[in-house]
Amino acid sequence: MNLLTQINDRFSGFSKGQKLIANFITEHYDKAAFMTASKLGTTVGVSESTVVRFATELGYDGYPKMQKAMQEMIRDKLTSVQRIEVTKSRMGGEDVLSTVLNQDIEKIRRTLEETSKDDFNNAVSAIAKAKTIYIFAVRSSAALASFLGYYYSLIFEHVKVISNYGETEIYENLFRISADDVIIGISFPRYSNAAVKAMTFAQRRGAKVIAITDSMTSPLCTLSDYVLIAKSDMASVVDSLVAPLSMINALIVATVIELDGEVEKTFSCLESIWEEYDVYRSKSEEEQT
Repeated sequence: MNLLTQINDRFSGFSKGQKLIANFITEHYDKAAFMTASKLGTTVGVSESTVVRFATELGYDGYPKMQKAMQEMIRDKLTSVQRIEVTKSRMGGEDVLSTVLNQDIEKIRRTLEETSKDDFNNAVSAIAKAKTIYIFAVRSSAALASFLGYYYSLIFEHVKVISNYGETEIYENLFRISADDVIIGISFPRYSNAAVKAMTFAQRRGAKVIAITDSMTSPLCTLSDYVLIAKSDMASVVDSLVAPLSMINALIVATVIELDGEVEKTFSCLESIWEEYDVYRSKSEEEQT
């Protein structure tokens, strides 16, 4: 049952302190979702233990479980203005550099815990066998698609990166997709309708569908054969894409290993071209400077 529905149904039976918590969550769940039990208690004027008991009263196994429920409610609803407000609330007066980097470390740890190893391995196998690899992402996630597309274009002959979200353009870019192909859809809160449409189209054409997203409740998951969970932070001024980029790094490395000697031949040829056309600075040039 939705958290707000539970609160509404049980409100008359709450104590005075619990009603204060209930009212705050109902009116400001976008802020409450990122407060510790202690901070929430201080904000509404009750003790931390009252907040913990409130969560238990609603049937949650501790406050963190209720907090997660609040975060799930808002993960695709926070506007840009709300993100700024929440960021100020979470980091006001703190060392921003240390806070942001430590939060990113935590997201990578959670990504490692939550991603299915089977889905990851099966995704790599599907990519290695695909005739054409489509990579779809728009808005801030487009940077991830560009990075993945750059390396896959060096490894594979047929790779298509799609980063436009006009409905006509989506179908024009995907109309040749078939059961021999793979599409990798990348989207994080606030989720892109364009990504959902693209993956729906690809699924109907029989292509293998791989999602890189933040949660099993993401709208991309029901459309996908394989889901790669990479935690992001939708309650920040900017989208944190550190964990998704690590996931993509792992995907590229695993693909190279899956293809074995084929990739070595490709990169040997590329090295010759890069050297011939002076793409990178040589060691002698660096020593001269």
